[in-house]
Amino acid sequence: MDENKLEQLLRFLDMAPNDPFSLYSVAYEYYRGGKYPEALEYYTRLTNEHPDYVGTYYQLGKLWEQMDNFEKALETYEKGISVAQKQKDFHTLGELQRAQQQARDEYEDY
Repeated sequence: MDENKLEQLLRFLDMAPNDPFSLYSVAYEYYRGGKYPEALEYYTRLTNEHPDYVGTYYQLGKLWEQMDNFEKALETYEKGISVAQKQKDFHTLGELQRAQQQARDEYEDY
């Protein structure tokens, strides 16, 4: 994890605490750095405060998978699929459906 990048992202978030892109960026940087509890905190905040920010659901689902919580991953993908359908965001919809199917396959083997 690039600590300088994270510090800069946190400063951006301090300047605009309700900006969904800043929340997403901080969450993603924590996720990349393997700091899963911190990433979960920011992704959860993002889904609570900006439930229509569709990109969150793919990354949050992947985070749940990394944390071996496949039920939460599947639930997250399902929520994201619903949001993507409402927004007619077919690209993200396809990504979420593929991720959901892969998680189901993995969960069956778990």
